[in-house]
Amino acid sequence: MQSRTSRVSPYLVVAILIAAWWAVIRLSGTRIFPGPWDVVLGTMALAREGVLVHHIAASLMRVAAGYFGAVALAIPLGVAMGWYPPIYRALNPVIQMLRPISPIAWIPLAILWFGVGNASPIFLILLSSFFPLVVGTIAGVHSVERQYIRAAENFGITGMKLLSEVVVPAAMAQIVTGMRIGLGVAWLVVVAAEMVAINSGLGYLIIDSRNAGNRYDLVVAAMVIIGVIGFCLDLLMRRMERVDSVRWRYVR
Repeated sequence: MQSRTSRVSPYLVVAILIAAWWAVIRLSGTRIFPGPWDVVLGTMALAREGVLVHHIAASLMRVAAGYFGAVALAIPLGVAMGWYPPIYRALNPVIQMLRPISPIAWIPLAILWFGVGNASPIFLILLSSFFPLVVGTIAGVHSVERQYIRAAENFGITGMKLLSEVVVPAAMAQIVTGMRIGLGVAWLVVVAAEMVAINSGLGYLIIDSRNAGNRYDLVVAAMVIIGVIGFCLDLLMRRMERVDSVRWRYVR
């Protein structure tokens, strides 16, 4: 019974929110803000025209390019910083100074450096994903228990072999957590970047719909789609956290 309730409760919460949304629209009598059915009709119209698929594909392409670029840069750097104290002491102050700067603040510089096109949002996504990834990787390497390292050294495993076969696997749980946070930030940033630096994607769809005769049904439709895709991406990363090779240190 409890298991069935836990499965049903998320759908019940969504239904209550939609019902409350519909009730507020009906009671307020507003003709500007759309109701749930208006959003459904707007989404169906975008899907029929092929516009919706185009914008979703554009946003996902930019997120994939920027995010995987950040993974390729941040994880090796984070492992090096976590394992070699001189590298950590040299680079950590710079990373800690740059990390609190909002990715949105980089938009004017991104446009100046890369122009109005795909390069600007990809750069912003890479930058915003980089810091959660590198910090999570450093923390993961620092948290590796010394007993694993000593046991490996007793068997003659040292140097790069120790790093790749013991340290990185032991740190993988926190690395994946950093990847999950970085992906969430990347999805936030691509929407913001597309509002000012590009003419396609879900962020652009929001601005374009507002400007095209205040089509707030399409604005809300784009917002809902952004939330659904973000939820699916987070669900994918949470499944990665459950892989045995990632969570082996925490299995009881």
